[in-house]
Amino acid sequence: MSRRVIGFHYTLTDKAGTQIDSSIGDEPLIFLEQSHQIIPGLEKVLVLLNVGDKRKIEVKAADAYGEINQELVIKVKRTQFPPDAQLQVGDQFQVNEDAHSPVFTITHVGADEVTVDGNHPMAGKDLFFDVEITTLRPATQEEVAHGHAHGAHGHGHH
Repeated sequence: MSRRVIGFHYTLTDKAGTQIDSSIGDEPLIFLEQSHQIIPGLEKVLVLLNVGDKRKIEVKAADAYGEINQELVIKVKRTQFPPDAQLQVGDQFQVNEDAHSPVFTITHVGADEVTVDGNHPMAGKDLFFDVEITTLRPATQEEVAHGHAHGAHGHGHH
């Protein structure tokens, strides 16, 4: 089976119905199927739809950004940070330059300790999508080789 490029508009809300993100008023999100570009629980449903289809999709945390891993919530000594750093709850940082290393978010700043969380900010949350499929086409050989879509009509970007 050949891989496809799928484009869709979406509105993402949380369990309470609060909007988190949306592509409405912007370009649709375009991805190469089977390339791990979108969360698995969403892709699993999108690949079954056709252009023009609209669907409400609930994605459980396990099929989105995963459950919260308590081992990634760490207390570190304040002295691990530069002495002049103005640390605030919500600040984010990476421990090293590796693009695959987790991003940590500061969740508590104490006099001697700082609590940091390496979980994705959406970990542990069920997500609710309202989607409409806008594009569905075969992927080009170049897109498959590069591992991502090159726009709605397959135009390259490099």
